Amino acid sequence: MLGTILMTEAALLLLPVAVAIYYGELNVILPFAVTIGLLTGTAMLMKIKKPSSMSIFARDGYMLVALSWLFLSAFGALPFVISKSIPNFIDAFFETVSGFTTTGSTILAEVAHLPKSILFWRSFTHFIGGMGILVFVIAILPKTDGTAMHIMRAEVPGPTVGKLVSKLRASARILYGIYTGMTLLLTVLLIIGGMPKFDSLLNAFATAGTGGFSILNDGIGGYHSPYAEVVISIFMMLFGLNFNLYYLILIRQGKSALKDEELHWYTGIIAGATLIITIYLTVLHHPFGESLRLSFFQVCSIISTTGFTTADFNVWPVATRIILLILMFVGGCVGSTGGGLKVSRIAVLVKNSVRLVRRAINPRRCDTIKINGRPVDDHTVHGITGYFATYMLVLVVSVFIVSIDGHELTATITSVVTCLANVGPGLGEIGPTGNFSGFSILSKVILSFDMLAGRLELIPIFMLFTKYAIPRKYA
Repeated sequence: MLGTILMTEAALLLLPVAVAIYYGELNVILPFAVTIGLLTGTAMLMKIKKPSSMSIFARDGYMLVALSWLFLSAFGALPFVISKSIPNFIDAFFETVSGFTTTGSTILAEVAHLPKSILFWRSFTHFIGGMGILVFVIAILPKTDGTAMHIMRAEVPGPTVGKLVSKLRASARILYGIYTGMTLLLTVLLIIGGMPKFDSLLNAFATAGTGGFSILNDGIGGYHSPYAEVVISIFMMLFGLNFNLYYLILIRQGKSALKDEELHWYTGIIAGATLIITIYLTVLHHPFGESLRLSFFQVCSIISTTGFTTADFNVWPVATRIILLILMFVGGCVGSTGGGLKVSRIAVLVKNSVRLVRRAINPRRCDTIKINGRPVDDHTVHGITGYFATYMLVLVVSVFIVSIDGHELTATITSVVTCLANVGPGLGEIGPTGNFSGFSILSKVILSFDMLAGRLELIPIFMLFTKYAIPRKYA
């Protein structure tokens, strides 16, 4: 299976090769060709011996997902290193992990000078990682329905995952169909607004995967297009929604989709945060229309964990930056391409806190947490509270290790928050106008681990460090 996944990455690398040929960047073809050759050779070695059983159980699914993302990132970094776009492998690995996990944190201060084929691969990693590379493999491989649910559970974000239709392969195809269709629609809308075709496609990749890699040094603000900002704002919000809702709309169950409680929480948080920040900016003598546009863009970007910016919110009032920091933790909805804790988890945590207070007042009270009118069993509630505790533990330990670098407090804390939540920019020196180039090799490795742990929801990456990583016959 891992060999098949590496072969898939080799095939996908043919796209930036085509871009290099189209734009006459013949000197960049070799780095991609070498990487494709290494991927193909490694994959063939992995596929020499066919196992007696292709059954995939829960442990196998977690291990396959974790190893796949590590291998994909390591090989995906090679074109940057060989082309000398990012000569240092750790820097290139950080950039590639950031791309595949749709984080958008970067070590590059200048991106506009990079070859177009390298820019394409950098942004395309967002599109690949947004819905999940293994979900893509499930969609194209035959006979995967029997065992691949364990893979999908390990890779798809959120506390639960299920099928849209009876067959898992068909579900994966539906997800990728919706995902690709929305990406193409956004590309067309940006082209209509006057953005260059190449830029439109790459910005659509970054928006769809909620990644946020920009191909201009000034980000989306560099286009000076309110139209593009509004369109991208809306699509960032849309890609932060549960894709199951789009399927419900396609099968003409739009009313059921609109009744979704997580949707109400998500849109309510966006509306409330946008309103408060707009008021703050208007008080600072910004025109109301501009304040609304800036606040809506930044709020949608942060809560969807896209990470695009059109303003330097480092200079905004402290209260507005606190709101954006909170939104980093919240993240998108379950089943979206967004990161963070997920809105449904936040909803359960809030409702559980209310229940604890009520029970403290009246110990005999029997309250049931409900989402969409259905009771949430205690096992799920305990799982969510346990996940939150583990998430915060990883954050605290990572902050301590990164603090060894000696960066100022705000940058140290938000560097971990933004990587673990897969957001991209932080506050302070890693804000909208900064980058991660000033961090040490150790910090970049830790932050890369955080990006992978956040994207895969902790468990698959943690499995690599347990006895379960040892094959059964050696365990």
